[in-house]
Amino acid sequence: MPLSIQAREKTLPEITHKIVESCAKLPKIQHLGHCSLPAYHVIHEILDDLFEIIYPGFGHRNNLHPGNITYYVGEVLDRIYDKLSVQISRSFCKTYHQDAICGQSQCDPKKLYDFEVKGQTLTLEFLAKIPQIRETLQTDAEAAYVGDPACRGHSEAVFCYPGLRAVTVYRVAHELHTLGVPLIPRMMTEWAHQVTGIDIHPGAVISDHFFIDHGTGVVIGETCEIGRWVKLYQGVTLGALSFPTDESGNLVRGTKRHPTIQDHVVIYANATILGGDTVIGSHAVIGSNVWIIQSVEPNSTVMMEKPKLRIK
Repeated sequence: MPLSIQAREKTLPEITHKIVESCAKLPKIQHLGHCSLPAYHVIHEILDDLFEIIYPGFGHRNNLHPGNITYYVGEVLDRIYDKLSVQISRSFCKTYHQDAICGQSQCDPKKLYDFEVKGQTLTLEFLAKIPQIRETLQTDAEAAYVGDPACRGHSEAVFCYPGLRAVTVYRVAHELHTLGVPLIPRMMTEWAHQVTGIDIHPGAVISDHFFIDHGTGVVIGETCEIGRWVKLYQGVTLGALSFPTDESGNLVRGTKRHPTIQDHVVIYANATILGGDTVIGSHAVIGSNVWIIQSVEPNSTVMMEKPKLRIK
């Protein structure tokens, strides 16, 4: 038998009261009485629009031609500018106030104005970088085509490859990260992580012709440095070996914790490479399932000894 309406009307207000009570006790996981935060759904809309101008003709508007592309790109850019400038302003407001309560009525008007101007200025600086981002992404599409015999062309890489989608979001987020924009770069790459299973921190430095094949489970940490023509397969982790702490036991931030991968390196599935001092030399090949916490010389091949099968 379903619960009666009376039981629901009695129980739900009690639960509501307990949840609201918990808000007073758990201030670190709520955002009440503050200026507005960046909105995830708006960040997703911005990424969708960025795909429209990074890969024109591959998105919602697929009948573009030289006669209408200028109008269309200009229209999408206006939309991105309006949305992104507001989201950047909000991210700076949140970072400035941290956990202090700050509503529009209490906030210093000059600070609000400064955040607004900063959002607009940095949005213009970012949008000016899109041609450069597109140039690099074309090399990533080329790396997918050259690096995978199953890829029939650059269009297939753009349409179908989750690795290129994750790298596209990374390259956008990295430029915002480089400009000093808080929160939003992580929001972007975490969206790509959810969609593709590929986790790339926007602070990583990744050169051109980068290819992630299959991709699910790849993790690339914040302080990774990756050279040209590097190929990763699924499940690769480029992570930290340990997290140093200070005298008080707090994590030391801002140090190089993740490995450096030089040019023309191939890293096969489920390999784990850890540590900020670890350097994988150029033209090295790292085999599947290995665990590496020390540097590897250029032109080396690293692999597990051949395991024995046991068939019963």
